Amino acid sequence: MDNFRLVIFSLSAALCLTSCHKKEKEEELDMEKHEQQMTETYVDTMVLHKVPFDKQIVCNGRLRAKAKSQLAFTTQGITNDIHVKEGQYVQKGALIASLDKREKTRELERAEHELERARVELTDKLIGLGYNADLEGVPEEVMKRAEVTSGYYTAKYQLQSARNALEECNLYAPFSGRIASLEARPFQRNDKVCMLVDDSQFEVEFNILEAELTHVKKGQKVKVSPYVDDSLTFMGTVTEVNPMVDEKGLVKVMAVIGNPSNVKKNSVELMDGLNVRIVVEQRMQEMFVVPKDAVVERDGFHVIFRYVDGRAVWTYVDVVHSNISSYAITGSKRKETTIQEGDIVITSGNLNLADGTEVKMN
Repeated sequence: MDNFRLVIFSLSAALCLTSCHKKEKEEELDMEKHEQQMTETYVDTMVLHKVPFDKQIVCNGRLRAKAKSQLAFTTQGITNDIHVKEGQYVQKGALIASLDKREKTRELERAEHELERARVELTDKLIGLGYNADLEGVPEEVMKRAEVTSGYYTAKYQLQSARNALEECNLYAPFSGRIASLEARPFQRNDKVCMLVDDSQFEVEFNILEAELTHVKKGQKVKVSPYVDDSLTFMGTVTEVNPMVDEKGLVKVMAVIGNPSNVKKNSVELMDGLNVRIVVEQRMQEMFVVPKDAVVERDGFHVIFRYVDGRAVWTYVDVVHSNISSYAITGSKRKETTIQEGDIVITSGNLNLADGTEVKMN
């Protein structure tokens, strides 16, 4: 019995040692495979082809609403009612605010009574001159003289002034737009009521270098993006190009963009004073175009890496044009290098590459 137990124990121990040894061997193989993967360099690539290149001029600007007006009463008084709220859209002619009208109403009533008294005086004068009470057939010159001497002419003017003064107690929107910077408060004297902003369209002013003037013209399309959310892009049109260059060598350009109503709820709305980036694009002839990440600077020269037989090949290039995301390149004249249609260009990890580095494509 003891011998049997000894045999079983020996077999169990041998199996355990074999299993442990196999596991250790598998772990060693996995480690070697991982180390091999760590030492290998994987890169993204693209095939070089000539394509049209969009030359871009990038500028800073600020939006300016199509129309903007500071609204205020033309007469003094206590503000009685405010009929709008901040941010509210109003149509042209909408009532914005009104003053207390009691004093102006009394002045209108007095002017109406004074006109009636003057009309009686005018009638008496004309009857005294031999004309009928219905005042028909009175010569124009006689009528004018009688109106002045009777006070009727002055009373008519005072009545019209009283009516205008009463109407001026109401403040109306001179154009359609949004209420902004609402300052007026009820039951107070208010020098300013609010700003009215027509944000249906915006102007944006920006400056370009005089060397870039040939690339910008009236009617050209531009892209406008707010800095707070550069994922939004609005299309605009150049409307003015100043025919003068200032002392800094800059030329003022004006563009107009619409304010679309289909902007997503969570997106930034265009508004007066918003800082924006303006991109002016001009379509160039077909060139070799690569992402900016594909070009690095070494020893004062621009360099790309071409993928050739599993290695990164250092190649000098000249950057002819650039935009926000890409370079238009040619072979380097000073280094007498060339690039060709169909070359495979490495577009990632270039900063860690050297000439001849072994790489693998993703």
